[in-house]
Amino acid sequence: MRIFDLSQPLFDGCPNCPAHPPIRLPRSADHPEDGWRMEEFHMASHSGTHLDAPLHKIAGGSSIDQFPLEAFCGRPVVADLIEQVSPGRAIGSELLESVLGSGPDLRDAIVLLNTEWGSLRKSEERWLYQSPYLRCDGAEWLIERKIRAVGIDHFSIGGMDADENLQTHEALLGAGLWVVEELNFRDGWKEFLPGSTFQALPLSLPGFSGSPCRAVLIQS
Repeated sequence: MRIFDLSQPLFDGCPNCPAHPPIRLPRSADHPEDGWRMEEFHMASHSGTHLDAPLHKIAGGSSIDQFPLEAFCGRPVVADLIEQVSPGRAIGSELLESVLGSGPDLRDAIVLLNTEWGSLRKSEERWLYQSPYLRCDGAEWLIERKIRAVGIDHFSIGGMDADENLQTHEALLGAGLWVVEELNFRDGWKEFLPGSTFQALPLSLPGFSGSPCRAVLIQS
């Protein structure tokens, strides 16, 4: 078995959605004085590479633990949008049709949007506020094709405009999909992708609206 990592690292003070609490991962014990090393987690459940369950936006929607673990493992289809997007560019139905319309069947696929924003991860204006994003009509285009889930390489699939973000999340999560955010398409993913399975398992968090995850491609 071989594994290719699509996750972003978590570390104390790492870049994060500005609407969320800062990520603090202090070391609370260490060698030699304590005889042990231990760290603490202080962060929102939607931090780093993470999953959104419908409950994140939909009152009464499914929480992350209500999905079977098998739901988070499946066939990936990557929309490689690097040449088509620019800062703040909306990913709408026309763009998705041009990139994915003549490709593989999307039914039950986990569609991953590669905008290159994962490689720009810094607490700076461009990365925080100017990412390409999935517009609501793009979300509806994917839903119509009965995908299982969708992901993107930024912390917000709907971008940072409040209205656009709300509409995109409501469409996706209202359709019962799960979302994976803040992926990172490192060099080598294209060569690894053929025949691989995508997996992003959540922590066991009963009643939570989301969870950090380790997003990977697996070759058996």
